[in-house]
Amino acid sequence: MGYASLAACLDDLASTQQLFRVDVPVDPHLEMAEIQRRVYRVGGPALLFANPKDCRFPMVSNLFGTLPRARYIFRDALESVRRLVELKVDPTQALRRPWRYAAAPFWALNTLPKRVRRGAVFAHQIEVSDLPALVSWPRDGGPFITLPQVYTEDPARPGLARSNLGMYRIQLAGNAYERDREVGLHYQLHRGIGVHHTAAVAQKTSLPVCVFVGGPPAMTVAAVMPLPEGLSELAFAGALNRRRVRMAPHNSIHVHADADFCIVGEVEPQARKPEGPFGDHLGYYSLTHDFPVLRVHKVFHRKGAIWPFTVVGRPPQEDTCFGELIHELTGPLIPTVLPGVRAVHAVDSAGVHPLLLAVGSERYTPYQEHAEPKELLTQANAILGQGQLSLAKYLFIVADHDQPPPLADVGAFLQHVLCRWDARRDLHFQTRTTIDTLDYSGHGLNQGSKLIVAAMGPPVRSLPSQLPDDLRLPEGFTKPHVCFPGVLAVEAPSEATAEGLTASRRRFCEAFSAESPINRFALVVLVDDSEFVSRNLHNFLWATFTRSNPAVDVDGIGAFTQDKHWGALGAVVIDARIKPQHAPPLIEDPNVSRRVDAFCAANGPLAALKL
Repeated sequence: MGYASLAACLDDLASTQQLFRVDVPVDPHLEMAEIQRRVYRVGGPALLFANPKDCRFPMVSNLFGTLPRARYIFRDALESVRRLVELKVDPTQALRRPWRYAAAPFWALNTLPKRVRRGAVFAHQIEVSDLPALVSWPRDGGPFITLPQVYTEDPARPGLARSNLGMYRIQLAGNAYERDREVGLHYQLHRGIGVHHTAAVAQKTSLPVCVFVGGPPAMTVAAVMPLPEGLSELAFAGALNRRRVRMAPHNSIHVHADADFCIVGEVEPQARKPEGPFGDHLGYYSLTHDFPVLRVHKVFHRKGAIWPFTVVGRPPQEDTCFGELIHELTGPLIPTVLPGVRAVHAVDSAGVHPLLLAVGSERYTPYQEHAEPKELLTQANAILGQGQLSLAKYLFIVADHDQPPPLADVGAFLQHVLCRWDARRDLHFQTRTTIDTLDYSGHGLNQGSKLIVAAMGPPVRSLPSQLPDDLRLPEGFTKPHVCFPGVLAVEAPSEATAEGLTASRRRFCEAFSAESPINRFALVVLVDDSEFVSRNLHNFLWATFTRSNPAVDVDGIGAFTQDKHWGALGAVVIDARIKPQHAPPLIEDPNVSRRVDAFCAANGPLAALKL
């Protein structure tokens, strides 16, 4: 079936009671975002805010707030997309199972964008200041578009064939932006737009940019898909929506004819201004930094336009469902892109990029007993060389012949690793390299380190679930709590400087001998609040992997360096205390929370949602 517009999708959801309409005025400044977060947490419906305060356009959120709803939206296309992915993995299947793939040529027709002269999006022209001003967190630097589809074309060979569609946040106002003339464009490393921007800079020309908002939901999903270079997001959107994407020429670029809104502009070669802060998906603010400025030429919207938005923050949030849907659709491609790698999983609770889990294989030495990782290290480096996967800080990889648990069972997988790793040999660091732009655990913007843990073979230790009776901690280190088998959280003293943190961590490690009972644990985490970190797996993952820079913060009992390889004779120690350079965590405004409480009360307009 597919949808011709966002409105058609909302009508479909409403007909199946998957859309809740909010008719009372709600403020896009903080109120909507807090409502969205609460509705997401209870697995609630999509939300249509029919009367936003100080805004003429209705707004919708939580479209993809549950995986079943995301599957429902694309129910007519998921199977055909999966089969196209199967053919991408192994084209010979079309010969072996012709009936299964008989319709593939017809599905493939939808991948071809369709050029049209005009479209619904050109119906009206407005100013940037007329757009909904969504602010999600109290310290945000201004209103942002949180579901933008940013479209560019190759300056050397413009046109649809070499276009890029990505989701890069857009700041509509604030800071030093000229009202109605400029908006901020934040994009991170390894994003397709960077290739086009670099080409424009080399030519000393401006880069035309369109920002689409709304339209068929397939365009939103295509914009977040980590597709290989050369594979068109427009093609993927057409396949997922079972309709060719309609693109209309406008000056030197094309516009999505069926979008609800479109900002048309250009980025001058070296134009930058401060962008941010913005409450981001690691659970902290990304701070103010210079990023490209989009000089706005026109803003269009269709008749009856609806503004879709999402809210990001400490996971899980709605973008968690994006990740699950992406994994469903693209997971089978992993072995074709990374030979020997069976599966890769980005851990949502850890902020996605900080922690990857993977299953690899040892294929080349069947005549040898697999005593230690060999090819796993090759595969780990291949994973860290792939697009957005290269932003990971920690990668835990195991061998398929050890029959690891499913990657989605993060706790069980970590225990599989912890009972097998040999800290003398299995930890491999990459120093002074790139990490996520949003991650402030490193020594500068985009600067940090990585740690590969490659573990295989039979277990080498049992994992304790209780504190040893004879455990004694050095002065200043208190409140030990077992997070889960094999992992101990210890509350460590706060320090004002990086030097102080290093000194106290070293003091902790040097207080124990190789025979100390603390070494019954494979991993010890130094934290600010051990009760919080040990409360559940979600807290452990978030605090440990968002607050540590491997080359700086990973230490160990009986640590040594041999031939430039670091190892430890006893437990590995990760310093996951908050550091001086870290960004502040996301905290809701209590006054806004009280107003939303009133909305959710027994006689309030959101009472039916049972928030």
